[in-house]
Amino acid sequence: MEKHVVVIFPHPDDEAFGAAGTIAKFREEGVPVTYLCGTLGEMGRNMGNPTFATRESLPEIRKKELQDACKVMDVELKMLGYRDKVLEFEDLSKVSENLKSYLDDIQPSLVITHYPEYAVHPDHNALGAAAIDAVSKMDESIRPTVWAQAFMRGYQEILGKPDVVQDIRPFVKTKVKAILCHASQAQGVLGNVTGEQLTEENMEAIAMEHFKEETFYTWNFKSI
Repeated sequence: MEKHVVVIFPHPDDEAFGAAGTIAKFREEGVPVTYLCGTLGEMGRNMGNPTFATRESLPEIRKKELQDACKVMDVELKMLGYRDKVLEFEDLSKVSENLKSYLDDIQPSLVITHYPEYAVHPDHNALGAAAIDAVSKMDESIRPTVWAQAFMRGYQEILGKPDVVQDIRPFVKTKVKAILCHASQAQGVLGNVTGEQLTEENMEAIAMEHFKEETFYTWNFKSI
């Protein structure tokens, strides 16, 4: 049984789409989970049609969505305050140092983050790299395991099959609730995944079809 799980992703909604089923599983087991969210996703392009947000109002909207999603998943939320879409231009050694300060304090047994270079978005790749660097600098006696999530097209042809496969079907309702908290993003993201028009009525069925599993790679620190 894990002692404490820390999830490190850059955007509000990454936790819901990427790991909400796994998070719900850990919470049911009584394992504390903390989400270190890198940005407020303030540069998100989805502002509705008709528009429901402006560039100025979007950060607060996404912050409230994130807080609501974390309540659904019953996780502790810590916001890191980086700017959306420019994480790749940050001094990643400083980002790593900042992340390590959280990890030193929490001392988790497991960290979940994005697999650098295989997570599509530059922010995903950058924060994933910083998270893994931070963990690598922890004393080996307290170093947590890292599960890295990849989803770039064709990633399994390069990396092989993920060694961690979480069957999240018992937790799909929690995942759907968490996704729906991110109302400003859910339609656009899921619409791209499914190609279907989403309604509250068909959301769970679509989620059951497309989100049966969450997969990760156990990071091998001996390879770096």
